[in-house]
Amino acid sequence: MNWDRPNPFLIEVVVGNADIDGLGHVNHSIYVKWLEQCSWTQSLSLGMSLSDYQRMDRGMAVVRNELDYLASAYEGDRLLVGTWIVALEKRVKLVRQFQIIRPADRQLLLRAQTSFVCVEISSGKPRRMPEEFLEAYERACARDA
Repeated sequence: MNWDRPNPFLIEVVVGNADIDGLGHVNHSIYVKWLEQCSWTQSLSLGMSLSDYQRMDRGMAVVRNELDYLASAYEGDRLLVGTWIVALEKRVKLVRQFQIIRPADRQLLLRAQTSFVCVEISSGKPRRMPEEFLEAYERACARDA
């Protein structure tokens, strides 16, 4: 695959009928769902579950999504969703980059970047990341190639 960065964290998705819109291709909102699924799967692989977030009263809230839709996907397509944590800023912000590729023809379908801010779940206010967050996410932080 032709990834923008080395060693993406990957999940595989298969496009289902419910993902298709009236124009016969994957609806734009479904891609956001896959990005979230990839983010959570990586967080779980790093030992950070929803129960950990709740225990620490902290979570990572999306504050910005930038998506470039480059080609369409269709029912039955097998896709790879890749992500990299590319920045941990001032102990509050985390930035992820994503790509979605269809391996069958090596077509790049989407590039995206999502910015998250650590929030106190109980109040919704921005707060510093707990050390557990920093340790887990720093381990996965991509180094420029």
